[in-house]
Amino acid sequence: MNDTLQTSKSFFRSGRYILFWVGSLFSNIGAWMQQIAEPWVVLSLTNSPFWVGLDSFALNAPGLLFTLLGGVLADHYDRKKVILFFQAIQFVCVLTMILLLIAGWLKVWMIVIISFFVGLTDSLSMPAFQSITPSLVGKKDIPIAVSLNSTQFNLSRILGPAIAGIVIVRYGALVCFSANAASYIPFFLSIYFIFPRGKFIKHKESIQTKPIHQLKEFKNLLHNPEVRISLLTVLVTSMFCAPLITFCAVLIKNIFHAQVEHFGGAMTAFGIGGLIGASITFITLPKSLKRNRFASILAILLGLVIVSIALNRSLYILIALLVFAGAALTASNISINTFLQEDVEENIRGRIVSLYQLALSGGISIGALFTGFTVTQFNISTALLINGIFAVILQAWLLWKQYRIPIARFHKENI
Repeated sequence: MNDTLQTSKSFFRSGRYILFWVGSLFSNIGAWMQQIAEPWVVLSLTNSPFWVGLDSFALNAPGLLFTLLGGVLADHYDRKKVILFFQAIQFVCVLTMILLLIAGWLKVWMIVIISFFVGLTDSLSMPAFQSITPSLVGKKDIPIAVSLNSTQFNLSRILGPAIAGIVIVRYGALVCFSANAASYIPFFLSIYFIFPRGKFIKHKESIQTKPIHQLKEFKNLLHNPEVRISLLTVLVTSMFCAPLITFCAVLIKNIFHAQVEHFGGAMTAFGIGGLIGASITFITLPKSLKRNRFASILAILLGLVIVSIALNRSLYILIALLVFAGAALTASNISINTFLQEDVEENIRGRIVSLYQLALSGGISIGALFTGFTVTQFNISTALLINGIFAVILQAWLLWKQYRIPIARFHKENI
C-alpha cells in the first residue's frame, strides 16, 4: 500500500501527467454538468421516461458500431491527433445545442440527434484516450494510473452534479451546457502539450495491414476465455446496473417527488461512492484473488444494491445506497480495465481498450433502451428490480465460469 501511494505521488510530480489529469478533470466536470441537466431538460420537454432512455441510447449506441474502429485508429495513427480531431467535432455539437437552446428552437428530437453525434465522436476517440496513459507512466505503473484516472473521473462525478444542482436552480440548464463547452478548452490544451514519451511509431503490423483489415484481428483477442468473460462482466453490469444513473432523474421525480437539487445530491452521492471505489482498487489484492474475479464479486454486490434501491422508499436510504452503488460499479470496472491492459503489448492496446469500451457503451445503450421500455410498461421501481435480479443471476454465472477455466489457460500471453 505504501509503494502504491509513493507511486501515485511520483505521478503528480510529473508535469505531463498532472497536465493530463487536470485537463481531464475540468472536461469531466463540464460533461457531468451537462449529463445532469440534459435528462431534466428532456423530462421537461416530454415528461416521458422513454425519451430519457432513447437519448441515452443515442449517446451510447454508436459505440456498438464504431468503438472497434476507434481501437484500430488508436493503434494505427497518432493518438493525440485522433483525440483532438474527434473531440473538436464533439465540441461543435455542444455549441450547436447551446445555440438552439438560446434561440428557443431546441426540441427533444434535436437533443437525441446531437447525442448520437457526441456518442459517435466518443466511440472513435475514447480508445485512443484510454490507451495514451501508458505513454505517460510506463507499463509497470499502468494499474495505479488506471486507478488515478478513475479517481479523477469520480471526483468530477462529485463536483459536476453538485455544481449543476445549484446552477440549474439559479440559472437554468443553459449555464450547465455552456460550462461543458468551456471545459473543452483546458482539455484540448492538456492533450496538445502532453507529448508522450517518444514519437508515434507505426508498428510493423500497422505498416503492413490496412486499418479496415485489422478489424479482423479482434477475434484473436477474444480467443482468450478470461478476456471474453471479463468483457461479458462489463457488458452485464452496463446493461442492467448503469441504467440506475440514466434513470435516476425519473426515480427522484416519480418515486420521491423531489426536485432537481435532490437529483444533483443523488448524483453527488454516487460520485462519492465512485471515489471510494477507485480508492479500493489501490489496495493490493491477495494472489488467490485475481482482478477479474474481484470485479465479478463486486458486480454481484452491485446487483443486490440495485434490488435494494428498487424496494426502498426513503430518500435518505437512497442516498446511502447510491454511495454503495457508485463504489461497487467503479471498482468493478476499474478492475476489469486494469486486468485487460496490464499484460498486453503496446501495438494492440488500442484494440483491447476498444473491446472494453464496446462492452461498456454497448451495454449502457441496450440497457437504456430496455429499461426505458420497462419503465414505460411498469414503473421505475419495477424496472430497477428486474435489472437487479438479472444482474445478480448473470454475474454469479460468469463468476462460476471464471473458476472453471483451467489454471493452464490463466495466462494472457496468447492475446
